[in-house]
Amino acid sequence: MTQPVSSAQQGGPDKGAAPAPVAEPRKTDGPSRTFGLRADVRNLSLLGVLVVLVAVGGFTEPDAFLDTGNLQLILTQSSVIGVVTVGMTFVITSGGIDLSVGAMVALASVWATTLATQEYGFAGILFTAVIVGLGAGLVNGVLIAYGRMVPFIATLAMLASARGLALQITDGKTQIVTVKSVLDLGLPDSYVLGIPPLVMMFAAVTVIGWLVLNRTTFGRRTVAVGGNAEAARLAGIDVRRQRLYLYLLSGLCCGIAAFMLIILSGSGQNTNGNLYELDAIAAAIIGGTLLSGGRGTIVGSVLGVLVFTTITNIFALNNLQSDVQQIAKGAIIVAAVLVQRRTSAHGET
Repeated sequence: MTQPVSSAQQGGPDKGAAPAPVAEPRKTDGPSRTFGLRADVRNLSLLGVLVVLVAVGGFTEPDAFLDTGNLQLILTQSSVIGVVTVGMTFVITSGGIDLSVGAMVALASVWATTLATQEYGFAGILFTAVIVGLGAGLVNGVLIAYGRMVPFIATLAMLASARGLALQITDGKTQIVTVKSVLDLGLPDSYVLGIPPLVMMFAAVTVIGWLVLNRTTFGRRTVAVGGNAEAARLAGIDVRRQRLYLYLLSGLCCGIAAFMLIILSGSGQNTNGNLYELDAIAAAIIGGTLLSGGRGTIVGSVLGVLVFTTITNIFALNNLQSDVQQIAKGAIIVAAVLVQRRTSAHGET
């Protein structure tokens, strides 16, 4: 006769024993928390690179590099391309690209320094630079958002057109600024506590850009469009209008940068803003803005600008040729993209 088998012998639960503890599901950080941690690490890394560069500059040319005037020059030069980079960060975060920023800066600077414009003084130059930048950005935005043109092609066409128009306005000549109130902003007498006005303008644009990207609905929509445009559309976001606004923002930043460049150089030239698109894209990428869109950081972009400007300054003080500078920038861009790809791959696993 077969004996009954107990539940314990069958591998079943023993009624007399305490129930086995159930493992609680492990809590994981959300995407925003993960990105925040990565952004902090990346910004600290860039800050470390900047410190190393300062040490290298101080070691190779201690008297020239650490001079107060040279440090002010680095910050001033960073300010112009930095304002352009803030606008570029928004565009790249949305999944777009703007190859025309340098040409827009050139067009705005020469249009704002014509004799007819200078007759209206400080306000005329500032207003013209901003309006020309906005106008060029509007054309880009309409072609991309409503004309359904690829951003690369549309902004490449604007690059060629704006450069050509700038050359036509100047006839290849340098336009000298004669408005004293504009020129005075570039003099040391206008510095506040040793800080040039251009640096303060850059700081203001940076703070506003950070607030807009991280603390407003506009910023959240920008990230959403860059992450998944179709999902953003289904969520009720007007993707075309958002893209139009973003290229307008890029044009606005170019207009402001053009005015700052006029103050810095005291002139308007059709060669202004040469390769600004390379510097702005590179600074945004090494700062942590994802080239494919969906992620952007203003702080990282600013640090990227400071890194590039410091490298250029060190090379200039050590009499290294410009081609070496471009090679170094290219290598940094490649390294930054490879790091992004590796980071993205780890994030997906």
